[in-house]
Amino acid sequence: MDKLYIAMVGLPARGKTTVASKLQEGLAQEGLNVRIFNNGDLRREILGAASSRPEFYHPDNQDGREARDELARMNMERAQAFLAADGHVAILDATNVSTQRRRMLESAQEDHTVLWVECVNDDQELVDASILRKTRLPEFSGLTEQQAIASFKRRITYYEDIYAPLGRERFWVRVDSLTNRIIDEQVFHSVPYYVTIRDILVSDWIRNLYLVRHGQTLYNQEGRIGGDSDLTPEGFEQAEALGRHFHGFSIPYVFTSTRKRSHQTAAPIRKGQTRCTVTALPDFDEINAGVCEHMRYEDIKNTLPEEYRSRQRDKYNYVYPGGEGYVTLKPRVDRGLKKALFLSGNAEALMIVGHQAINRMILSHFLFRRTEDVPYIYIPQDQYFHITSTQKKKLFEQIRFTGRREQHSPSAT
Repeated sequence: MDKLYIAMVGLPARGKTTVASKLQEGLAQEGLNVRIFNNGDLRREILGAASSRPEFYHPDNQDGREARDELARMNMERAQAFLAADGHVAILDATNVSTQRRRMLESAQEDHTVLWVECVNDDQELVDASILRKTRLPEFSGLTEQQAIASFKRRITYYEDIYAPLGRERFWVRVDSLTNRIIDEQVFHSVPYYVTIRDILVSDWIRNLYLVRHGQTLYNQEGRIGGDSDLTPEGFEQAEALGRHFHGFSIPYVFTSTRKRSHQTAAPIRKGQTRCTVTALPDFDEINAGVCEHMRYEDIKNTLPEEYRSRQRDKYNYVYPGGEGYVTLKPRVDRGLKKALFLSGNAEALMIVGHQAINRMILSHFLFRRTEDVPYIYIPQDQYFHITSTQKKKLFEQIRFTGRREQHSPSAT
């Protein structure tokens, strides 16, 4: 079979490792023997925490530059040995931002084709969140969070000083790692497996997404919309039942809205995890009902009858005065979903604790519902949705978690 090197390119915290992991998993599903060779893992293994200092990456630091080049050569030799044996695709996961480094790689790997994959992402909010995640690595354990963030950002500035985008290389593709979109490419038919690779690059890659609605709230009881209500006693019981249901099953990433009811529902889940990062995204806040916030639908019908009738005629395209509608909600929910997938990387599992309208929009992304049907998707508070969406597998199921745990365990999915 054909052999191929895939070499990643991009600044730190731009999603290279996540894309590399997707490529490995997707190509392995095609029956190929694929392995990732990560320069950062090798650096930590050989040089330890000392190499986490930002000055190690300064372009004028000759000792640091020579050490990094030697690590790159070691990984190249390991990749060559892998392909010389029974390997099919070797993925070199490193920044590779300088033309000098890329020329060194290409000259040393003339035995097989090299495909360069550049990951770009200019969303500063996501870059900052990704940096925060990276600063929790053991190599930063001796620093405070603020010190670790400052150190990592300084490291990035040194990479920016030598960063040259792809363009002169023979075979390359540039990818927006947030939206899974190919921005530009120069690839010919001679690149092995590229049709499959391109499909993987543009696909959402979700192993296990657990989509949960918050538990019952005081506003739910009263039939009011919007607001920032607390859970009721029954809502807290639902949250505890959810926590018990997922106890012992690893969910490393939980995303909530900024609303109390979402946080209160997520708390028992976080408590039952050994390692879990909870991130609040305003993109997942419930639909803003504008002038109708805190009102009951009966009140809207009586005091704003024309608004009530307009919404009844076309719920999807109706927009609350001073607020939102499903049609205007879609871009921010789509963006929130992309953020959650980017920040969780290629994690085995993630959870979103959202709201009724939010979860309807997320479900419509996977169920391909007609837009006019989206406002009628059933979003219960005692069940969750389990979604898998990869190149080879699509799975959707709705699971009750209150009082019936014996019928289904998330670890069995």
